Amino acid sequence: MENFTQKEIEVLKYVCKGYTNEAIAQKLFVSIHTVKAHIASLLRKTGATNRTELVFLAAKSNWV
Repeated sequence: MENFTQKEIEVLKYVCKGYTNEAIAQKLFVSIHTVKAHIASLLRKTGATNRTELVFLAAKSNWV
């Protein structure tokens, strides 16, 4: 999976389920800034330009 960290995978699962950054932060007991950092890292690693494209790539590649 593109060398994703465990936390990135967790964040990606919630992003794919349609959770907001705030909701993901609450679920994972981290700050919103941490969630944003994980999403930025996921975008960089996958080449996606936004959350929608990230979800599409995740579904297409069976990452979650």
